[in-house]
Amino acid sequence: MSQGLPAAGSVLQRSVSAPGNQAQPQSPEDDDRKVRRREKNRVAAQRSRKKQTQKADKLHEEYECLEQENAVLRREIGKLTEELKHLSEALKEHEKMCPLLLCPMNFVPVPRPDPVPGCLPR
Repeated sequence: MSQGLPAAGSVLQRSVSAPGNQAQPQSPEDDDRKVRRREKNRVAAQRSRKKQTQKADKLHEEYECLEQENAVLRREIGKLTEELKHLSEALKEHEKMCPLLLCPMNFVPVPRPDPVPGCLPR
């Protein structure tokens, strides 16, 4: 063996005898403390998992509500688009026969009352 390296057995011996790894007989108080610490940790982990699950459930509910609201808004957009199309067609048909738009005098800037009520049916 070389002089600078410790023997393999001595390295293994050091890792076993390192502080914290020593196999010392534990007192009943140490055992009780260890059991209480594990129980406390187990309860804390359960509480954490429950909280995480509740948060995920809340997010899922919020997602469902937003999806429903989105669907309602998309239907409303569809209805409004159809209404816009219908009103645009009605306006085009009205413009073809509107006496106020066909009259050449309307192109001369003359102050007059609101002309739209004259076009509307009574």
